[in-house]
Amino acid sequence: MSTSTEDLDPGAADVSAVIVLAAGHGTRMKSTTSKLLHKVAGKSMLSYAVQAAKALSPQHLVVVVGHGREQVQAHLGEIAPEATIAVQEEQLGTGHAVRCGLGALPPQVRGTVVVTYADVPLLSGETLGELVRTHARQANAVTVLTAELDDPTGYGRIVRDHGRVLRIVEHKDATPAEREIGEVNSGIYVFDSELLREGLAQIGRDNSQRELYLTDVVEYANRIGRGVGAFQTTDAWQTMGVNDRLQLSRMNAEVNRRICEKWMLEGVTIADPASTWIEDDVTLQPDVTLLPCTQLLGATSVAAGAVIGPDTTLKDVEVGAGARVLRTHGELSVIGPNTDVGPWARLRPGTELGEHGKIGTFVETKNAKIGARSKVPHLSYCGDAILGEAVNIGAGTIFANYDGKHKSTSHLGDDVFIGSNSVLVAPVDIASGAFVAAGSTVTEDIPAGALAVARGRLHISEGWVHRRRPGTGADVAALHDKGAIHPAVQASREILDAERGPGHH
Repeated sequence: MSTSTEDLDPGAADVSAVIVLAAGHGTRMKSTTSKLLHKVAGKSMLSYAVQAAKALSPQHLVVVVGHGREQVQAHLGEIAPEATIAVQEEQLGTGHAVRCGLGALPPQVRGTVVVTYADVPLLSGETLGELVRTHARQANAVTVLTAELDDPTGYGRIVRDHGRVLRIVEHKDATPAEREIGEVNSGIYVFDSELLREGLAQIGRDNSQRELYLTDVVEYANRIGRGVGAFQTTDAWQTMGVNDRLQLSRMNAEVNRRICEKWMLEGVTIADPASTWIEDDVTLQPDVTLLPCTQLLGATSVAAGAVIGPDTTLKDVEVGAGARVLRTHGELSVIGPNTDVGPWARLRPGTELGEHGKIGTFVETKNAKIGARSKVPHLSYCGDAILGEAVNIGAGTIFANYDGKHKSTSHLGDDVFIGSNSVLVAPVDIASGAFVAAGSTVTEDIPAGALAVARGRLHISEGWVHRRRPGTGADVAALHDKGAIHPAVQASREILDAERGPGHH
C-alpha cells in the first residue's frame, strides 16, 4: 500500500504545489474524532493523502483545514511537519477551499498545482504521477482524474468531445442521456496555477448551496478556450471517498483484501484471508503461515517459517523465524526464533523471549526478558523479570513485582529451576543453578547451586476427622479406606440383625 518517491518515473513533470483539502465537517461519520483521523489499515486517512502527495515531490505541500482543525493540525505535526497549513474559516465549497490553499502559497509560485482530498485513502502516488504526466503531455490547463463506474448515480458526469472534456455535469443537473455516462469526476485535478487563480476569481456562488464549486473553474477554462483533459484510472477505488462508518468499513475491507493478496503473491500462506487482518506497515517474509482470525497490527514483522494463529493479535511485535504463536495477544514484544507461545498467552510491552524459549498456556508477561531455552509453560505471571538461559518456571509461579508504590525487578541466572506455586517477591536475585522448592515464597537472594525451601512444616493430626467430624461422609470414607467400620454403621447393622432374628444373615 505504501508509496514512495522512488515508485514514480523520473520523467514526471515538476509540481509546484499539492493542495490537500481537509476542511470538511464529516458530519456523517458522527464522531468527536475528525473524520480524517479515522484509520484504514492502521493509518489515518489523512496520512494516505499526505503520502500520495509527497510522492510527487512538490515544492510546496498545503493542507487546508477547517472543522476540527486542532486535531488535524496536531496529527500533521507528526506525519508532515513540513506541510503548510491553510485555514478555511467558513466551509464555502471546494473552490473556496482551494482559494484558501492558494493564499497560503508564496505569491511568486507558478506552474503545476495538484488538488486532492484527504479522505480518499486508496489514491496512490503512482496515479497522481500519471495524472500530472498526462497534463504535461497534452499541454492542458486543467486535467481531471476520472473513473468508469457501473453505477454512477450521484456522481458528476464527464462529458467529452473527441477525448477532450467539455464539461462536468452534476447528477441532479444531467439530462437522461448524460446520466447514461459511466465516466465520473473524482474531484482530483491538476491545474495551471495562473488559470486556477483566474478561474477562482471569476466564479461566483450563484447556486443552490451558495458555494464556490471547483467544477466551475473547468467550465471557465473551456469558455476561454483553454484545454481541459482527463486521465481515467482503471482502479475506481482510487477515486472513492469515505464519508460515514459504512464506507469506512468497506474501504478497510478492500484495503485489507489488497494487502492480503500482495503478501500471498510474495510467498505468505494465508489460510483464510476473509478473517485475517494485516495493517499497512506490517512486514512478512516468505513461508510465513497465517491461520484464521489473525490480526497483525502496527509495525509487526514476522520472519520466514513462523506460524501465527489461529485467534492471535500482535501489535508492534517482532516474530523470529520458525516461531509458533497460537491464540496469543501480544504488544511491543520480541518473540525469538523457534519459540512457542500460547495458547491463551498475553505478552505485554517489554516482553522478550529468547531462541527456543516458551511462553505457555494462561501466562502473562510484562517487561520480562526471558533467555534462550527458558520456559514459562503455564498459569504464571512473569513481570519485571530478567531470566537467564534454560530457566524453568513451574506452574502457578508469580513474580510479585509491585509493593503498592514501586515496581522492582527479579533476576534469575542460567539453569534456575522454580518449583510450582512459588512466589518471587521482588527485588530478588536467584543465582545460576539454584532450585526453589514448590510452594515457596522467596524474599531473599539465593546463591548459585542452592536449594531454597520457604514454606511451613507439614503437620499431620491422625484421626482428626473422626474426632471433629464424626458421622460425616469424610469420616465414613476415611474409616472405609482404613478397612474399619464406622460405629454408626455397625450399630445400624446390629439393630437390623436383631429385627431379622437368629440365623438370618
